[in-house]
Amino acid sequence: MVDVATLLLLRHGRTTANADGGLAGRQPVELDETGRAQATAAGARLAGLPLAAVVTSPLIRCRQTLELALPAAEPVAEERLIECGYGAWEGQPLRTLAKDPLWPVVQQHPSAVVFPDGEPMAAMAARSVAAVRDWDARVTAAHGPDALWLACGHGDVIKAIVADALGLHLDLFQRIVVDPASVTVIRYTPVRPFLVRLNDVGGDLTGLVPPARKSRRRSRRADSDAAVGGGAGATR
Repeated sequence: MVDVATLLLLRHGRTTANADGGLAGRQPVELDETGRAQATAAGARLAGLPLAAVVTSPLIRCRQTLELALPAAEPVAEERLIECGYGAWEGQPLRTLAKDPLWPVVQQHPSAVVFPDGEPMAAMAARSVAAVRDWDARVTAAHGPDALWLACGHGDVIKAIVADALGLHLDLFQRIVVDPASVTVIRYTPVRPFLVRLNDVGGDLTGLVPPARKSRRRSRRADSDAAVGGGAGATR
């Protein structure tokens, strides 16, 4: 049992830019055939989950992913979940960008990166983390502590949110992998977040639905405590 809402982070499916090895950034690139299939497959995994809210980056690749994965949903666009503003890097091949002097900084010291004519990576992390924490509190207040909700976003955005949940410095977030159409699950509590799943591309998600409660008399502190010894896992 839990006394906080649970967040599912869905990365958009593969795009034409992903397939071509380019950096899409905020350009209006769309899903390719593989990405559409990935989004449809993600929808099959999400089917049946009682999602209290669905929010999304406003970019078309995220909206297309949700149209295929959750056709009955009515996503709310959240500007703070938009892709990092890569500025002059947008639209360029990654093989070209890898020769740029800024590339090793992006890889090893991303907290210091300010993209030319673009956004600081630290600012992207701060706004995206603030967005999901704000929405998590809102969903919990409106729908109760057992609510599940979903946010659809981008690779670097989700990696930054995961790093925050793990208490990692942003300079370590390049160690995290978030594949197209993968599901990552985070549960926030009064004391700490828990990373429940990471980069899940094929697992059964029904175990995320909380079982019926026998009693609501649990301390808020207990919900923030880690399972000593590893715990019993999902109950269903």
